[in-house]
Amino acid sequence: QVQLVESGGGLVQPGGSLRLSCAASGSIFSINRMGWYRQAPGKQREWVARIFWSGSTNYADSVKGRFTVSRDNAKNTGYLQMNSLKPEDTAVYYCVANALATGSVQWNDYWGQGTQVTVSS
Repeated sequence: QVQLVESGGGLVQPGGSLRLSCAASGSIFSINRMGWYRQAPGKQREWVARIFWSGSTNYADSVKGRFTVSRDNAKNTGYLQMNSLKPEDTAVYYCVANALATGSVQWNDYWGQGTQVTVSS
């Protein structure tokens, strides 16, 4: 199976920066893409950004120009660099990897446990 472990969340002041990491481990044969979602209290989970392992990226309008998604293929790890953070960015952030496990013929989505990001003065 494939496991995702997130790290890097925390408390930051408005205008500050954080970098989230999402490390995939286990029986990974290949990763197609990694996405980031967030869920604020009382709100639905929303898509933030994604990166294909080929390198192409997409961003939600709300974070475009402030967030940057990247990956380290050798480490099976994705990153979400968040700059110019705003209070409305406060949420639990989740990563999801679309991956093929060793011995499997089906690509599946694997989710991380989530990490809290709080933007407050």
